[in-house]
Amino acid sequence: MSDRTTGDKTGSRLWTRLDFVVAFFCVVTIAVILLINLPGATDYVGVDNDDVMRLVQVRDLLAGQSWFDLTQYRLGLDGGTLMHWSRLVDLPIAALILAFSFVLPAERAEAAALLVWPVLLILPLLAAVAVGARRIGGLPAMPIALGLAALLAVTSNRFLPGAIDHHNVQLVLVAVIAAMLVDPRHKPASFALAGLAAALAIAIGAETSPFVAAACLVVAVLWAWHGSGFAPAARAFALTVTIAISALFFATVPPRLYTMAACDSLSISYYGITAVGGLLLLVTVQLASNASRRTRFLVLMADGAAVLAAALILAPQCLQNPLNDLDPLLVTLWLDFVIEAQSILQQLRVEPASLGGFYAVGFFAIVVCLLRIIRDDRRETHAILLTLILVSWLIALIQLRGAVFANLLSILPLSLLIAELRRNAREDPENMGAGFAFAVTTLLAVPSVWLLVGVFATEGTAGITQRMKGSVGPATSSQDCETAAGLRQLGALPPTTVVAPSNAGSEILRFTAHRVLSAPYHRNQGGMLTELHIGLATPAEAVAFLRGAGATVIAYCGTDPQTETIRELKPDGLYAALERGEVPTYLEPLPRDPESGLALYRMRY
Repeated sequence: MSDRTTGDKTGSRLWTRLDFVVAFFCVVTIAVILLINLPGATDYVGVDNDDVMRLVQVRDLLAGQSWFDLTQYRLGLDGGTLMHWSRLVDLPIAALILAFSFVLPAERAEAAALLVWPVLLILPLLAAVAVGARRIGGLPAMPIALGLAALLAVTSNRFLPGAIDHHNVQLVLVAVIAAMLVDPRHKPASFALAGLAAALAIAIGAETSPFVAAACLVVAVLWAWHGSGFAPAARAFALTVTIAISALFFATVPPRLYTMAACDSLSISYYGITAVGGLLLLVTVQLASNASRRTRFLVLMADGAAVLAAALILAPQCLQNPLNDLDPLLVTLWLDFVIEAQSILQQLRVEPASLGGFYAVGFFAIVVCLLRIIRDDRRETHAILLTLILVSWLIALIQLRGAVFANLLSILPLSLLIAELRRNAREDPENMGAGFAFAVTTLLAVPSVWLLVGVFATEGTAGITQRMKGSVGPATSSQDCETAAGLRQLGALPPTTVVAPSNAGSEILRFTAHRVLSAPYHRNQGGMLTELHIGLATPAEAVAFLRGAGATVIAYCGTDPQTETIRELKPDGLYAALERGEVPTYLEPLPRDPESGLALYRMRY
C-alpha cells in the first residue's frame, strides 16, 4: 500500500512538471502525425508549392549560391526572380540535409531532413503554449491547452512531414510572443524573449508584421499604464527588438539592397520602422517612467506619431497589402484562386462550409476575452490576448492566411475557460448542465469540429464522406503534370526555357534542370504574365511571346485549373487550340509519355 501511494504521488508530481507534460504531448503528437501521414506518403516534400520552392532555394544554397543572393535564376524572364524568403529558414534545413548526407545518399538525406524539420518545431510550439497556459490558468489549463495545440498541429498542414515553408516557424514565434506577454510578473527575461521573437518574425516573413505591431503596442501600453513598475520589462523588450532587428537586417540583407524598400520581406522599410519604434520606446522608458500616467500616455502618443512618420517617409507603400500592386490579369487568373489570399467574402462564395473552421474559434475567443474584461476577471491578461487575437482575426477577414494564427492564439483564453468548466463539472458531477457546458465548450474550441459541422450543415454526410475520400484518394490527372513520373520526359530534354502552368513551375525547378517562366510567386509578375499571354494569344500572336521569352518548349497540361480557365476565357487562344489538337506549324509535338499528363511541344527555329 505504501509503495502504491508513493508511486501515485510520484506520478501526480510528474504531471505538474512543465518539461514532462510538454515532452509527453510532443511525443504523442509527433507519433500521431507520422502514423497518419507516412504510410500513404508518395513524396517527401509537402503538398504546398512553397514547400517545393523552399527546397529548390535550399538546394541552391547548398550548391554554393551566396547567402546574400536570393535570386532564383531559373525562374521568370532573363535575370531570374529575386525571391522574398529569408535565409533564416533555409539555414536549419540546409544544415539537416548536410548532416544526414554524411550517412545517407543525397535524396534520402533530403527526405530525412524534410521529415525531421517540421515535426521538430512541434516541441517549441507546445512549450510556448504550455508556458502561456500555465501563466494565465495555472496547472489545470496547461494540459488542455496542449491538447488543443496538438490537435491544431495534427489537423493543419503546417507541421506535417515535408512542410518546410516558413509558416510553421512563424506559428512558433507567434506562440512564444503571446506566452511571454502574458507573464503576470512582467519579468524582463520574458519580454526580452518576446522582443527577440518579434524581430525574428519580421525577418522571416512580412505576414506577421501586423501581429508584431500589435505586440509592440501591447508592451508600450502596459508601460504607459504601469509606469516604473513595468520599466524593466519594457526596457528589455525595446532593447532586444532594436538590437535583434539590426543584427538580422545586416546578417540577411545584401549591402546592394540596403536602400530598397520592400514590403514583403525584411528591408530598410521594416528595419527602419522597427528600429525607430524600439529606440523611441527605450528612450521614453528611461526618461518618463516616473511621470504621471496621463503624461506617459501623451508621450506614448507622440512616439506613435513619430513611428507613423517614419513609416510614411521610409515606405508609405507598405501601409497597404503588398499584393495590391499586382497586374489585374494576375489577380483574375491567379490570385483569386489562391485560397490563403482569399477574403471571407470570396470564401463564402467558393466554399461556405469551411468558414467555421477559419473564423469561429477566433470569434469565440474574442467574445470570451471581452466578457472577462467586462467582468474584471484577469482583465489585463485578457486585454493582451484580445488585442493579439483580434488583429490576427481581422487580418483573416482580408486574407485567410491569418486564420491559423487567430486559432492558435485562441487556445490560451479558451483553455482557461475549459479548465474552469471542467472544475465545475467535477465539483458537481450530478449537475448535467455543468458537464454539458464543459463538453460543448471543448468541442467549440477545435477548428476542425467547426469545419465538420459546416460541411455537414451545407452538404450532409455525403459531403463529409466525399472529403474523406479526397484526402486519401489518388492524385488527380492534373497532378500528373507535377510529379516526378509526370516530368520525367521533360527532364530528359536538354536544359531550356519552358512554358508551363504556374502550378507546375516549382516542381519543374525541382525535378529538372530547365528554366521555367512561371511559378506562383508575386515577384515573378513578368514571367507569369508572359505565360498567361502565351496561352491567351492566338497561335499566330503567341509565337512572338515565345521568341521574346526565349522559350523553346511548351509543357501543356490540359487538366491544370488555370489552363482550363484560360481556354474558357479565350477559345481562340493557343491553349484552346492545343486542346483541340490544332498545333501551329512553329511547334513540333513530341511523343506523349503515357505516365504524364503533359503534352510537350518544341519550337521549330
